[in-house]
Amino acid sequence: MSGNVESPTSAGVAGESDAVEPGRVRQLWHLLEPLHALLYYAPEAFEEAAALGYGIGERWPSYFPYRAAPLGAVGGERAASAFYSFSPRMVAEHIVPAWRVARPEAVLKARERAVDRVYRSILSDRVDSPELARAAALARHAAEVANTADRPLAAANAELPWPRAPHQQLWHAATILREHRGDGHLAALLVAGLDPVESLVSFAAIGAASVERFESRGWTSQEWAAARDRLVARGLVNQDGTATEAGRELRRRVEQHTDELAAQPWLASGPAAAAELADLLGEFWVAALSSGLLPSETTLGIGKV
Repeated sequence: MSGNVESPTSAGVAGESDAVEPGRVRQLWHLLEPLHALLYYAPEAFEEAAALGYGIGERWPSYFPYRAAPLGAVGGERAASAFYSFSPRMVAEHIVPAWRVARPEAVLKARERAVDRVYRSILSDRVDSPELARAAALARHAAEVANTADRPLAAANAELPWPRAPHQQLWHAATILREHRGDGHLAALLVAGLDPVESLVSFAAIGAASVERFESRGWTSQEWAAARDRLVARGLVNQDGTATEAGRELRRRVEQHTDELAAQPWLASGPAAAAELADLLGEFWVAALSSGLLPSETTLGIGKV
């Protein structure tokens, strides 16, 4: 293993087998997600993308290659299958030309530089703090023990070499763990019988985010209406787009299933390590939110589900 933070054994987290509460699993997602998402909004990340030749008038030209680069130079269909809730047209619009602008290897180097710069900007001297180094060790252990079978984005990120600096290791671990959860979430949606656009319509129906926010995923109004009609026919959504009791129950089960599928890295780490990491992440989570870089409303429903 590379890197200069504590190894999993010295971190004192290996071998515990006690249960980790579902609430802790979701809390750790809530804490780690903003630390990952900074890549898609920070000016430093746009500057690195612009240096590669990507347009930065909106975030999508860099978002798709930044997130998909671990998969290699994938085409539109493979990328759309991994991104799921985005319109395949939107994915192809950005992914197909992305690798003509820069190869995935160059994009991966750019995103590593971007993370280094934005973390140093928002955390200042805390990037060298023992608290961050400890958080990086705990998060890295969870990421390294994560089972990535049938989780393409998590596996692709897990296969990348670990950066040396603790703050970059923290971001890399957060990325593996959020993609691990995200890949599991897609499985939960499939089990629930929700196709890509239906997953958004049903999520908007329970108030996870506004319909306008979900429009960023690239579906036409006709596609949205057709998906709503299909959910109305299943008794999951009312004609006005709000969820029925059955629709709310289905989404509750989806989120519960997602938590269950996301629990494995934390079960392997143990409850003490999970609790310690949650405590350590607090100040870095606050710094990410206080940066003003992240949107106040996202399509993930954090804080609402």
